[in-house]
This record gives sequence, structure tokens and C-alpha cells, in this order.
Amino acid sequence: MFARRPEAIRKLYLTEARIPDLQPLLKWCVANRVGYRVVEQDAELARLAGSGHHEGVVADVLRRPEPALADWLPQLAPGPQCLLWLDGVGNPHNLGAILRSSAHFGVAAVLLPADADLSLSGAAARVAEGGAEAVSLVRMGPSDSIDLLRSAGFALAATVVEGGQDLFATQLPERLVYVVGAEGEGMDRGLAAECDLALSIPGSGAVESLNVASATTVFLAAWARGSR
Repeated sequence: MFARRPEAIRKLYLTEARIPDLQPLLKWCVANRVGYRVVEQDAELARLAGSGHHEGVVADVLRRPEPALADWLPQLAPGPQCLLWLDGVGNPHNLGAILRSSAHFGVAAVLLPADADLSLSGAAARVAEGGAEAVSLVRMGPSDSIDLLRSAGFALAATVVEGGQDLFATQLPERLVYVVGAEGEGMDRGLAAECDLALSIPGSGAVESLNVASATTVFLAAWARGSR
């Protein structure tokens, strides 16, 4: 956050033990009149963060705006690009893990349905380990998203547990939107039918499927390998 959007920081809380490591950030706070407070109890940071995994520092920050797909898409560079469409994913830890993998493999954006409650939370940002600042969250319109994506040269791939083409044996399009379904129910069947292809990850069969965040990482790795 400090490296990419320092202006979004509104207040900082930290333990005394973190002061030496965070000197550049604290000096910036002083220079820009951003308040910070040294707290004595980890429990207070846990309360602020909603988690015990705060590592001694919590920041109160402004969220990045979520541009509309129709406004964002024309600004996307030509050539190979990968996007993720999250259809019903709701767990913030899964969202954070997906953002982390998306940042690693160079995904341009994660697309959120118009009516989805999903948005970036503190828990998701923490699990993303910086990925939330590297990948745009883009809000789709209620009805025209598929047409907009296809007009920009994208093919849509439904990610399904079974019945799809073997991911590792399929030549993936250079401009690809992976449509990823909900943790339990999977993706909407009507939406899957509208996609240009369906892809599955082959496995041993010892388990029914992968966790949605783990599966997304495999799909992204396959695209990244083929796009080089």
C-alpha cells in the first residue's frame, strides 16, 4: 500500500517493535500529517484488523475505486491478456488468495458481477499479500458484459469440475476470460453455456475437486505458460 498508494493511508497503528522497520512510512506520515499511534497490546491491533495475523501494523486506508467494465476495457493494452470473472465467489480468504495468484501471473483485472456483494475487505487484502494493489477490481454491467469482452477480442472459458476440455491439452486463446464459479455450487449453468469453451483440470480422482483459489492458480499458470 505504501509503495503504490500512500495517499490512500488515513491512519496507522503499530506496535513499538515495528518502529525501526517502518521508519520510512512513519516519516512520510509526519511529513503528510497522517496520524499514527503506537499501541501496547497486540489485542488492540487484532480488534482493528479483525484478525490476529496483523504482524504488528494496521493501516486505515481508502479502497481503490471499482471502475465500470465499459469504462475500463477500452484502456486495456492489446495483445495477450487474462481476466478473471468471479461468478458467486464470496469467501474473502478465497478472494485474497485469487488476487495473490492473479498478481503473480499478471492478470489485468478481476471482474465482479453488477449485483455481487463481493468487494475487497481487510481480510482479503491481507491474504492477497500485496496482490490487491496490483490487480484491478472491475465492476460489470447487468447485461452487456459478454458482448463487451468479445468485442475486445476475448474468449470466455467456463471452469468446470468435470466435462470440460483437458486444460493441459488445450491451446488457450491469447485474450482469455476465465469464468470461476462459487465455492460450493459452482458457476451458473446458463453463464457456462454462453462461454466459448469449458475447461477442466485433470486429476487423480482421489478428491472431487480443488478449492476455488487453488484451481484458479492452476488455470492461470496454464494460461501464462501458453502466452509466452
